[in-house]
Amino acid sequence: MKSKRANSAVGTVGDGRNRAPIGPGPVQNILAAATLLSPLALGVVALALGVYQISVFDVVRSLLSPVIPDAAIDVPEIPRRLVLYVRLPRVLAALAIGAGLGVTGTVFQGIFTNPLVDSGLLGVTAGAGFGAAVVMLLGGGAAMIQLGAFGFGLLAVAIAFLGARRHASAPKIVLTLMGILVGSFFASLTSLLKYLADPLDTLPAITFWLMGGLTGVSWERIPFLLAVTSVGIAVFVLVRWRLNVLSLGDAEARALGMNPERMKLVLIAVATLVAAAAVSVGGVIGWVGLVTPHAARMLVGPDHSRLVPMATALGAAFLVAIDTVSRSVLSAELPLGVLTGIIGVPLLVLLLRRQGVGW
Repeated sequence: MKSKRANSAVGTVGDGRNRAPIGPGPVQNILAAATLLSPLALGVVALALGVYQISVFDVVRSLLSPVIPDAAIDVPEIPRRLVLYVRLPRVLAALAIGAGLGVTGTVFQGIFTNPLVDSGLLGVTAGAGFGAAVVMLLGGGAAMIQLGAFGFGLLAVAIAFLGARRHASAPKIVLTLMGILVGSFFASLTSLLKYLADPLDTLPAITFWLMGGLTGVSWERIPFLLAVTSVGIAVFVLVRWRLNVLSLGDAEARALGMNPERMKLVLIAVATLVAAAAVSVGGVIGWVGLVTPHAARMLVGPDHSRLVPMATALGAAFLVAIDTVSRSVLSAELPLGVLTGIIGVPLLVLLLRRQGVGW
């Protein structure tokens, strides 16, 4: 009964006696399969591209060298170390952050039934930015910056959620409003810290961090990011059909035996953890969680059983491609947050024109 009613949210055509589901056609299925494999292919290409060009064959042999020592016996030491110790952690971070932002944007859009929201809706991005700025102002290192950004990102969402609990008449609207207010509050505090910071040292560091980027990513920051992102994505995949039920409305979800408030709390908590982990490593990177769910919806439709893995793959592929462009096209590396806005806005306009008004 649950899956039958939940699948009705995907969309049907025809009369009540003979309904045909609206779903992706053969071309969309081929594109979807290629998209699911694209992060791996783009990751290998990203390892090869850069100021120092490395052949794909040498990249593959370098990746195999920790397991098969003789695999990279003919690869020069500089390209091998560049792949393993400089580019690989950066590419893994881009894949994890892109996947996390893409899937959390999809989850938030499903929870709030609104195509204009992303993972930063409840203030996690602004809170994380403030936490990082505080640590930078106090002279903390990279690990402390990551911890401060992660902690204050969670704190911002907790404040928004606790502030919205007193108003049960319109929970979505009040929670959205509280998220906007908390985000604006932390953004103002960050501006205050930038005003107080040393303009020759701390201020540039805060400014560049808030623009987003993966320049300083090293292996020490990868395990935490991969662990949180992997667990979060696994949770979303396991409960993806419940997002179909939530999209029907709270009354319909209760009729199907679900506690919508509890499920939303779990999904928001997990999505916040994933988004906070992404921001704590990569800084403020916008538009990924807004563009990729729309692109994924065009490929596989609104059924979250297909939409969640597709948005995950698209987010990973999108950000690793953007990061490769940022460090390869120009001699000076561009911040990721700047590039995602420059590329993401026209791309979203194009997607909306092709998608029409339906959602």
